[in-house]
Amino acid sequence: MDCFYIITNSVKDKELLVTHKISNYLKEHGKSCVVQQSDHGNNDGSFHYTDVSQIPENVDCVIVLGGDGTLLQAARDVVDRQLPLFGINLGTLGYLAEIDQYSVYPALDHLMGDDYEIERRMMLCGSVYHNGELLEQDIALNDIVISRERSLCVVKFHNYVNDEFLNSYNADGIIIATPTGSTGYSLSAGGPIISPDASMILMTPLAPHTLNTRSIVFSDNDKITVEIGPGRDEMIERGMAAFDGDTTVPMVTGDRIVIEKSTKDTRIIKINNVSFLETLRKKMNNS
Repeated sequence: MDCFYIITNSVKDKELLVTHKISNYLKEHGKSCVVQQSDHGNNDGSFHYTDVSQIPENVDCVIVLGGDGTLLQAARDVVDRQLPLFGINLGTLGYLAEIDQYSVYPALDHLMGDDYEIERRMMLCGSVYHNGELLEQDIALNDIVISRERSLCVVKFHNYVNDEFLNSYNADGIIIATPTGSTGYSLSAGGPIISPDASMILMTPLAPHTLNTRSIVFSDNDKITVEIGPGRDEMIERGMAAFDGDTTVPMVTGDRIVIEKSTKDTRIIKINNVSFLETLRKKMNNS
């Protein structure tokens, strides 16, 4: 790799000290490197964190400094360019950002020496419909969460698989996750852990008001539809769909969100032989 672009979480690298160390190291080795400039004030809503139009066409790799959350935002922004992402964790151990700031230079040597692998992670596409008309469409690497808008209010969710009725949940919400997202919000809600190289869709109810509800794993070819049901006394209920905990779309009774495997994916660079199981074991021992 010869050309790099750096996306930094400025909260975790406030003075951009780590960012500039990486940039300087790459340039000292004859590589080109561009650091993303803060452009939130000019965001017209077409991107979440990174304006992909500012990334040079010849970039081989996007280095993401921050944590898994920063990498999730970057993944959604650069997905149309299909640029591989390399995560450097500036916080606690992550699942996506595998390198910490103390292992940066050896990791960069691997990148410059083309000694790495690229993992392709499936994403979800969610389409929200109101009165049968498409209201909003977005993608997610981790999960799409359909939840109540108000606190202390249980919502009825009607669930369909491939247009066939499956069940209804009285719950705080429903999490539809990828294997990558199985270690996120779904896990905290009692869902299973799925190897990230798998290709399937996971449905996990969020605080269901029943004793016999479990997560359900579906094929990546399945289409999941979640409809907001009526509130108490047939009142209009309000909810929302959240994509990777970032973009939210308001929903009301009768609205549906159709969730399928996206035709796009995220490409994650791996430069060491640490397996998912080893990362998982470290996380469990540190919990």
